[in-house]
Amino acid sequence: MKTNRLSKLQPLSLIIALLGGSALTSLASDPIGIYAYVDKVVLEPNDATPERIQIFGGFALAEGAGYEYAKAQPGYMYFKLKPGKEEICRNEWKDFKAVAGTGQIVSFGTRYGNKPTVRKAGVKPENPDVYATGWGMTKTTRTDYGPVKDLTALRQANKAELSK
Repeated sequence: MKTNRLSKLQPLSLIIALLGGSALTSLASDPIGIYAYVDKVVLEPNDATPERIQIFGGFALAEGAGYEYAKAQPGYMYFKLKPGKEEICRNEWKDFKAVAGTGQIVSFGTRYGNKPTVRKAGVKPENPDVYATGWGMTKTTRTDYGPVKDLTALRQANKAELSK
């Protein structure tokens, strides 16, 4: 008899656990600071031991907590090494070089902390932001997410403009 009662409780326990887990995930926020496509990367003063990076492309920056992102905008971001995290920065910067020009949407940085600046093309690079080593630079495969859809549309519009 006991095994029969236990076998009836197991599916109920599984359902409760699944519902509880999905409630927790719905309360969490997207920790990513920036979604982007990368057209070009410039490492300064050189590729071997860079101290700064210019990342050209389109960017959607996190706003507040949760899942909100600013409207995607074209331009470039200018970063300098984070003290004590130089090797991590340089490794991620190599990853940016690898995806430059591919159209791949990537995510990097962290939602929490200092907000970096998207600079307009043609503006002189000065006063770089400190590169945030949040979650690493990651290729994004999800296409139905707000900032990714926004960046895809921006990239398509920029490609259409360049082909005129």
